[in-house]
Amino acid sequence: MIKKNIIAAAFVAAVSSLIAAENPMVGGAPMYANKNIVQNAMKSKDHTTLVAAVKAAGLVGTLESKGPFTVFAPTNAAFEKLPAGTVDTLLKPENKERLTGILTYHVVAGKWTAEQLVEKIKAGNGTAELKTVNGEKLTAKIESNSIVLTDEKGGMSKVVIGDVMQSNGVIHVIDTVLMP
Repeated sequence: MIKKNIIAAAFVAAVSSLIAAENPMVGGAPMYANKNIVQNAMKSKDHTTLVAAVKAAGLVGTLESKGPFTVFAPTNAAFEKLPAGTVDTLLKPENKERLTGILTYHVVAGKWTAEQLVEKIKAGNGTAELKTVNGEKLTAKIESNSIVLTDEKGGMSKVVIGDVMQSNGVIHVIDTVLMP
């Protein structure tokens, strides 16, 4: 009887760990691989600013489309690192074009997993250039076992949660807003 309980407990633990791996928690909510980028981001308490910005820029339809996309998704804390008033200014209708440029700078066409990014970095002798949807580039490298992105202005952002699979791509949560 004890052996059956131990086996049952081990089975439950193994299944729970597989479910957790398939549906990682981001911002207090499970991210489901069968949902699209916008559907999942809207559930994350850590991405309310990003979701508001995507709506203000008119990018909801794009990020709900088939894709695939790789999104480097800044957290609310990442947006809070910007100078005071920056987010409010960017969300104004007259700044839609600038906001769109910043947001599309966080998107790369295709589905790039962390493993694929690491392989691309290795193949590039320590760096990889990623062409963003807005046409500019990000540079990826490995620092302290993390993928770090450097924007065109020299700003750096670390991937803090990688490989959050979506029906239309993958999200990598980052700790700093990147600027084109």
